[in-house]
Amino acid sequence: MLRTMAKPASVKKKPAVKRISAVQRARVQALFERFESLELRPKTELHYANPYELVTAVALSAQATDVSVNKATDRLFKVANTPEAMLALGEAGLIPYIASIGLYRTKAKNVLATAQILVSQYGGEVPLNRAALESLPGVGRKTASVVLNELDIEPAIAVDTHVFRVAHRLKLSAGKTPDAVEQDLMRIVPEPYQTRAHHWLILHGRYVCVARRPKCEICEISDLCPSRELFVGA
Repeated sequence: MLRTMAKPASVKKKPAVKRISAVQRARVQALFERFESLELRPKTELHYANPYELVTAVALSAQATDVSVNKATDRLFKVANTPEAMLALGEAGLIPYIASIGLYRTKAKNVLATAQILVSQYGGEVPLNRAALESLPGVGRKTASVVLNELDIEPAIAVDTHVFRVAHRLKLSAGKTPDAVEQDLMRIVPEPYQTRAHHWLILHGRYVCVARRPKCEICEISDLCPSRELFVGA
């Protein structure tokens, strides 16, 4: 009796890594050299004094402005800037401080759940590695990237709406999702600039390359922008 040989399972090929031309590489290098010349050490606009304050502030900033978060945390961190103090405050004590921030009830639960984990599993300290950070309630990939990058622990380019928009206008990525844009940016941004690229791009998008009408007339990198002609004189 003949037996039919089972066909081997097909192996999916990994997508080929996209290469950029020498001309594109030179433009990207010039672009980030320009950013560096304008601001050597860009930092987050969120107020914080220690890693716990940073993790908390970034988690609270989801779907909220840095300005609104700072108004809340400037008061909150005076009474609770450690996991232990946050737990002592409790949900009823925490909510009045953050009620002006969107999704404050969910965020309050996550902040307290995170504080409990930090106390019970990490001795009250923030674990500064990606896997541990991403396991905390309300701390996803984006928040972990911001924290690790801000503290110069791991190069990461968290992609929010500003970074997404600027990356497309500067033709640094054509990705359709934040993850795709992040992968493109980490691939083409020269290594010496990777820990600062997130801040340069987000601040540029927040104050210059704004959504409705970018301020090309005051933009210091407009000569390096492939999208400039779409907006100048529009």
